[in-house]
Amino acid sequence: MHVQIETFTVRKRFALTISRGTTAQSTNLWVKLAHEGIEGWGEASPFSTGSRPQTTEILLAALQEVAPLLEKLTPFDRQKVEQVLTEVNLPSAARAGIDMAMHDWLGKKAGLPLWKMWGLDRSRIVPTSVTIGINSPRSARERVRDWFGKDATVPGSLKYRAVKVKLGNPEGIEADKAMLIAVRDEAPTNIQISVDANGGWSLTSAIEMCRWLEKYRINYVEQPLSPVADMDEFSELYRKSPLPIFADESCFNSSDIPKLAHCVHGINIKMMKSGGLTEAMRMIHTAKACNLQVMFGCYSDSAIANTAAAQLSPLADYLDLDSHLNLLDDPFSGAIVENGCLLPNERSGLGVRRI
Repeated sequence: MHVQIETFTVRKRFALTISRGTTAQSTNLWVKLAHEGIEGWGEASPFSTGSRPQTTEILLAALQEVAPLLEKLTPFDRQKVEQVLTEVNLPSAARAGIDMAMHDWLGKKAGLPLWKMWGLDRSRIVPTSVTIGINSPRSARERVRDWFGKDATVPGSLKYRAVKVKLGNPEGIEADKAMLIAVRDEAPTNIQISVDANGGWSLTSAIEMCRWLEKYRINYVEQPLSPVADMDEFSELYRKSPLPIFADESCFNSSDIPKLAHCVHGINIKMMKSGGLTEAMRMIHTAKACNLQVMFGCYSDSAIANTAAAQLSPLADYLDLDSHLNLLDDPFSGAIVENGCLLPNERSGLGVRRI
């Protein structure tokens, strides 16, 4: 199979600020895998969790290096391909691009969308949240109106039904509280709210915030502590928090899950962290075996990666697949939003098209 890589740059409609910084655009990699006249597509997006940066340059170099090693293999050789990618220690986001493209190829070869090949039920897909980054209370209110309408508090037909609020403001938890109150006051009353601190709180602040957030009917708190925090701190927060705790930056793949099972309630699976759909499926099964809930998230991904994740979304308890919805110039289209849910379509493979 022949692998080609092409870069493309996407710009955010609204720059996203989290506890580690702000992003306004991203240069991602379009991975194209050709075999027997069929072309499968995947995406590799740069990301960083603070300690493990995977830049566009690193991903491009890694993919260019591994491409010749895959020439003698086919998309049916998934086990052999995985062995090659492991032996060269391919970065997870680069693996995701190859893995997505192989799945897309297989679906196109079979003439079926992936969710249907796996026998999944689209009616089980929960609403995807849309994200509001760290802002002043005034700007946070504006972002709510951007997502939900100029008069967001008026009940009625809403395109989105859930929101994720980024906290962990470097100015401290009082700034976090003011922003959360602004979002809660501006958002429709029936909107589900979750919180993501991206590791921006100390243990003391995390305990205080989780107790404070309980009265606002928050669904869960994601990555309240640094990914390098001691497991004893996660255990203490797990005991003292009235809200469910989800791990994101602390959980890359299935091997990370057992050590977290005693101190979190769920994990966040992202295509770029996990290395693609193959490992994402392993993570789902591992998490469920450990009695943990599962959510899917994203980085600055286009419709390719988020549509890939949507193929597995009937298996998720929560979804945060909104990055492509905040892009000014996404060159791809795939899964569509219906009644707040990101639904994969009926087209074969990933069901993604170039616009």
